[in-house]
Amino acid sequence: MWPRGTGHDHGCLAHAGYPAGRRCPGVNARGEDHTVDLAAITRAASREAGGVPAGLLGGYLPAVLDAASSGRRLSAGELAEYARSGEQAAEGGVALRGLVDLYLSATWRLWRELPADTESPVALRAAGLAVLRAADDAVAATAGGFERGYLSVARREEAERREFFEDLLSGRGGVADLLDRGERLGLRLTGPHQVMLAGSDGHGDGGVLAGTHIDGVVAEAAAPSSSLVLSRRGRLVVIVGSADDGEAGTVARALARALGRRAGGAAEAGGAAEAGEPGPPPWRIAVGRSYPGPSGVVRSYDEAEDAFDVAHRLGLADPVVSAADLLIYQVLLRDRAAITDLVRTLLTPLARARGGAGPLVATLSAYYARGGVAAAAARDLHLSVRTVTYRLARVRELTGRDPARPADALALQVAVIGARMLDWPATRLERE
Repeated sequence: MWPRGTGHDHGCLAHAGYPAGRRCPGVNARGEDHTVDLAAITRAASREAGGVPAGLLGGYLPAVLDAASSGRRLSAGELAEYARSGEQAAEGGVALRGLVDLYLSATWRLWRELPADTESPVALRAAGLAVLRAADDAVAATAGGFERGYLSVARREEAERREFFEDLLSGRGGVADLLDRGERLGLRLTGPHQVMLAGSDGHGDGGVLAGTHIDGVVAEAAAPSSSLVLSRRGRLVVIVGSADDGEAGTVARALARALGRRAGGAAEAGGAAEAGEPGPPPWRIAVGRSYPGPSGVVRSYDEAEDAFDVAHRLGLADPVVSAADLLIYQVLLRDRAAITDLVRTLLTPLARARGGAGPLVATLSAYYARGGVAAAAARDLHLSVRTVTYRLARVRELTGRDPARPADALALQVAVIGARMLDWPATRLERE
């Protein structure tokens, strides 16, 4: 950003053709030339806009002055210059509001200095229209340039965040380098951090989620702890400093509210779900546990990624899941061969049923989710209680195990959980 209150602005004014005074012919009633101090107007407009660099006006005021005298439109070259000023403002960290204020303040100050032609209201009206049209065109061009420059800055920052995070995951660069780069991005990696993943169960684009709004939501919720937001593999990655156990939960709740608003009221459009009928949310957030140092961030990320995938496979209704709460499922997955063997032994006989194993597995899942109450499971499945009890009886006939008997129920419930994690029967079991 340009230094404020330095000779830089004065140099820019002179370069743009802003002398101490400029003649304004053909506007006053007496036919006399009127001197307008464009440099003074520019400096005053800069102060009024909060110190926005005056050089961002470029040759705007001389062009407006000429338009007021001749009635001409701003040229394509002039508009391109103002667009470049907008890009420079975005690159320099100037707010769009301040940039627009600079142009509009300069415009009304210039208009105030122009002599009124009381004997020719038509000429006065034409000059006013020319000034307003020039201001409109210039501000539009400047704002367009600012948007392009802002997007370019945002893309560079996002690329820098992604590169940093990939290096963090892979261990490239060394600890000292990672600590230094993390500090520049606002992360103090020497302390404990937690990682959370946010995304759609339908594998939505995390790049769509990321942006200034989400960054602001996370930063406000995490304050005063540090935070970093980026997108990776279609999911949003949020790193939060965790001085105590509260930061990640606060951020997760704030993020869930923001993602809920982004969902656009999908729940209302699809109709409210009946009581006792939870389904998977449109967006899910998984939170890893807290660990110190760069390696701790990697470990927390791995936990959050595993928790996200497990919650998706199980179709959990809670939109925010914690890796600590899903440890039992991680234990099952660590011995994939054992859980596969359990599913094969207990559940593959269900494939002999008419309609296959799918309906019976879904019935067992709902039955155990409802604490072994067939009527509640029937409501969740939109089936009659008679149908549910018939299916449970078929499970008993085909497997030799009674879903209602505690000793059998434990084995069947673990097998059903394993089937959902292995996506069986939709996916063939290994070595089946």
